Amino acid sequence: MPETAESMNTGTVTTKVPARLDRLPWSRWHWMIVIGLGTVWILDGLEVTVVGSIASRLSEDGSGLSITDAQVTGLAAALYVAGACSGALVFGRLTDLYGRKKLFLITLAVYLAATALTALSFSSWWFFAFRFLTGFGIGGEYAAINSAIDELIPSKYRGRVDLVINGSFWLGAVAGALLSVVALNTDIFAPSVGWRLTFALGVVLGLVILLVRRHVPESPRWMFIHGRGEEAEALVTEIERQVEADTGRPLPEPGAAITVTVRRSIGFGEIARTVFRTYPRRAVLGLSLFIGQAFLYNAITFGFGSILVTFFDVSSSVTGYYFAVIAFGNFLGPLLLGQLFDTWGRRPMISGTYILSGLLLFATAWLFGADRLTALTMTACWCVVLFFASAGASSAYLTVSEIFPMETRAMAIAFFYAVGTAAGGISGPLIFAGLTSSGVLSDAVLAFCIGAGLMVLGGLVAVFFAIAAEGRSLEDIATPLSARTPEPADAPAAS
Repeated sequence: MPETAESMNTGTVTTKVPARLDRLPWSRWHWMIVIGLGTVWILDGLEVTVVGSIASRLSEDGSGLSITDAQVTGLAAALYVAGACSGALVFGRLTDLYGRKKLFLITLAVYLAATALTALSFSSWWFFAFRFLTGFGIGGEYAAINSAIDELIPSKYRGRVDLVINGSFWLGAVAGALLSVVALNTDIFAPSVGWRLTFALGVVLGLVILLVRRHVPESPRWMFIHGRGEEAEALVTEIERQVEADTGRPLPEPGAAITVTVRRSIGFGEIARTVFRTYPRRAVLGLSLFIGQAFLYNAITFGFGSILVTFFDVSSSVTGYYFAVIAFGNFLGPLLLGQLFDTWGRRPMISGTYILSGLLLFATAWLFGADRLTALTMTACWCVVLFFASAGASSAYLTVSEIFPMETRAMAIAFFYAVGTAAGGISGPLIFAGLTSSGVLSDAVLAFCIGAGLMVLGGLVAVFFAIAAEGRSLEDIATPLSARTPEPADAPAAS
């Protein structure tokens, strides 16, 4: 039975809620969490890929918009990422203050409205404005969803589940790439209609996800710290009942209780001190991982279609097929490697995937610069590179979600996502669009090498600073700021 102390609103609470959640076996209830929360990454993948795939068509006469290819893959992509960074910061703060559930419903609603209005674009400024707002909603999703997932999934499965969920972005990318093939076929849809329908599909999928998400509960971990201890205990009791009914087995005894002081909010000053003064090595780790993956992925996913058109004379109407292939390879990375992050461990897998993908990308850049690749072999090279890179990139979100205290979790995700993505994800598309649109082979090779170098650098940082978080409770990895016994200053790399 749970141990509860003192009131819901003030004083302290002693609870076994974290231990009770972590010792649960996998069940249908956990699948509901994965489907309700994780599927939003499919929407993000759909969004990013659709824009990259339709860039050439939007710039053609008859599209209904006066816009260039470079503006779509450069300016519009950068605005989307800028919106995501802004949304992450705004909604990340609100998620820590008002709870995971309220915000993951609000952020999805923002995404739906902005995407619907993007489909109605009649001028370039309208398209740019609502690409920003679409990103604003998606950025909020990253903070609200990652914190909720990690707080609800048992510690034994947290690594692989988080990686696969973040990797599901690429299922959306596959769908977006194949959808663009149909939408860009002028024998089926007029040039000014097909690309609008691709955005409209995102709205339909989002509405379905919203219906499922209504049944996902608030995080009990967030509840007991914010003075709702009795509700948290009752919710976990109901979860346990469902899991026992699903598995047909009694649950094992939970581990130790934790005692916390109820806190309604934590200021930005304390969050900053916690992240940078208490955990400086972890802060360097988070920034390195996010900057590396953000530059590589935002640059390439927004610009891959243009590379095929510019350097290999591939028709814009079939670039979606090529992208679907590399997107599927991306999803296989987290799917097949995810379990190793829980068994082999975080440090070897994070550093290994980053360094290996960077070295493979250097090799691809050399082959590309030597003019030894075709559209098919270029796509094959990218499949191999991104198989490892996607697992590493997904682990960046897992890392910053689990290595900082619970009260700062959503804000920490938001901060590292925003700063890392602003550095790599805004500059990446702008630099990459400029380099690839020049049509000069050496310019594109330079862009590849920059992305490869940052991935290798992120992997080297992980060798020394990554945290051995596999199988450990979130409260053990980073003691809550509200805990009665505070954690000492920055723990060693293996802590």
